[in-house]
Amino acid sequence: MNGILFVLTTGISWEDLPQELGFVSGMTCWRRLRDWQARGLWDRLHLALLTQLRQCDQIDWSRASIDGASVASPGGQETGPNPTDRGKLGSKRHIIVDRRGIPLALSITGANRHDSMVFAPLVDAIPAVPGLPGRPRRRPDKLHADKGYDFRRCREHLARRGIQARIARRGVENREKLGRHRRVVERTHAWLAGFGKLRIRFEDRVHGSGVNAGRW
Repeated sequence: MNGILFVLTTGISWEDLPQELGFVSGMTCWRRLRDWQARGLWDRLHLALLTQLRQCDQIDWSRASIDGASVASPGGQETGPNPTDRGKLGSKRHIIVDRRGIPLALSITGANRHDSMVFAPLVDAIPAVPGLPGRPRRRPDKLHADKGYDFRRCREHLARRGIQARIARRGVENREKLGRHRRVVERTHAWLAGFGKLRIRFEDRVHGSGVNAGRW
């Protein structure tokens, strides 16, 4: 685990993991990462962390935010031509965070996939989080999104799940008003970009399709 975290943080190649740190070989770390993803370990770990946070009442469900961010990639699965980067191949990271910026759900698509097309699956990917008396919780009270999600299907999906839509309307709401509540998700994207392996996706393969799919 420490070897995996070291590589993800620094962005070095797996085979260059320094042996003097006392970890196993970099390729062994890569195989563990692949196998654990296939077994769903990262999804279970994510839920365990969310559960601990909820036990301490540290998840703020009153307001959530959703956004996507481009991730550079040399090619491989789950990539596509990035419309904002001269058509270069890349990925896109989609994330939902709580009011404090805690990641609740995450997925990876090609850079050419419109944010609104993964809106419903990402909302549904928020796990049911136990930790307090009563039923596990998986729905925020409100969900904030920018104008890229201004589609009736997105609003209807939230309505069916009892979530209040706070989606900016094209040509109506200005960017300054929108940004007040969405800074937290942009900050979380920036934090993830601080990990070298997450800022640029060097691997050609993405394992799995769930909330943690393609995180590496």
